[in-house]
Amino acid sequence: MPGERVTAGDVADGAPERPCVQVKFADVGDLYVTWRWEHTLERPRAYAIPRAAVQPVLDRLDESLPSPRHGESVVEALDRAFRGPLADPDRERRLSAELAGALLPAPLAAELNAMLLRDRRPHLRIQGSPSLGRVPWEALFVDTDRRMVHEAEVSLLVPAGVRNAPSRRVSPWDPHGPVVAVLDPPVPGGMLAPVLGPTGTGQALAALQERLGSRARGAEPLLGGAIDRVRLRALLADASRFLYVGHVSSSDHGLDVRMHLSDGPALAGRAALLGAHRPLTAADIAYGAPEDAGDDGWRIPARVALMACESGGDTGFAEPTALVAALVRGGAEHVAAARWALPTDAGFARAAGADAPAFSAAVDAVDATQESADPVAALNAWQRASAETWARSGAVEHSPLMWAAISTTWSPPRRDR
Repeated sequence: MPGERVTAGDVADGAPERPCVQVKFADVGDLYVTWRWEHTLERPRAYAIPRAAVQPVLDRLDESLPSPRHGESVVEALDRAFRGPLADPDRERRLSAELAGALLPAPLAAELNAMLLRDRRPHLRIQGSPSLGRVPWEALFVDTDRRMVHEAEVSLLVPAGVRNAPSRRVSPWDPHGPVVAVLDPPVPGGMLAPVLGPTGTGQALAALQERLGSRARGAEPLLGGAIDRVRLRALLADASRFLYVGHVSSSDHGLDVRMHLSDGPALAGRAALLGAHRPLTAADIAYGAPEDAGDDGWRIPARVALMACESGGDTGFAEPTALVAALVRGGAEHVAAARWALPTDAGFARAAGADAPAFSAAVDAVDATQESADPVAALNAWQRASAETWARSGAVEHSPLMWAAISTTWSPPRRDR
């Protein structure tokens, strides 16, 4: 690499107690990686990974995920995933180690190791590329019995143009403030089944409702109550958190990614009607409805959790501006979302042959991380504990199919403000 030679020791010497490194990938035929530590921004590095060296393992990852492929039904996708590597401890270990070996440049790995040798736990802030949109960075094996979340904190980056937009104002965080909870809102026409199902009223969801207590706002009743975009927007305006459990559907471009509430045909929006239902798009959140001249978008709380299929799939698009980016633009600092389709409790029970409330338990766990002083570290801690349970038990309900699907995007206020 041309220019000044930078050693791992140079980067680690003088690092703060919590050093952060921004790692960005780009698909330009081959895969290109750039990274820079936030305490040495003047020393960026770059690395090229031949496409032939990384594509085979990415293809194996894609084959192992429960997101439906072309011409595949949801049930077929689940059956394929529950037979695949992420549902088998030995094969999952090999796949996760191969992903780490293919995607982490040796110089970056050396710098991370140098940080650890100096008792500095690094924080990786990763901006993926379309080919890497579903990589479970937190789960990657970086050493024997050590995953990324054992050695570092991991969060995702939205593009600088979104997180540093002049018009963006990060919403204040109040740990005692209102929480807008939208759990399984009914979709007009009955076209989408509840994701929590009858098991959603079990112990995990009861714990969540007890934690929220009088702070909870949303539909009545909290589980399965109707709520449309008008009421949701009004509730979010002075809330501290937003929890959504339901359906998200993808599209050809990021701003058309859709959240499914209880909106009927009378409500204006950028999406065409689906029968009696109008979905809420990322563009609706970012810019308002087309009919609302001068609308500058919604005001979003500081913390958001989207427990819905592929709700965090922004980087899978050429322009990575989908739901997560829209929420960040509207004021969110932390957004937890899913990078692939999430099997429901019924799906896990079908695979396990017994009651397996993995999805509802994950909803509760992810919501609890949003209450933490550091949602990134809290989510990583849950993933770390889940990984260790998976290693001990090998039970599919503890597999990475659920816990590795979730990531947190962290977008703090600009430092110059």
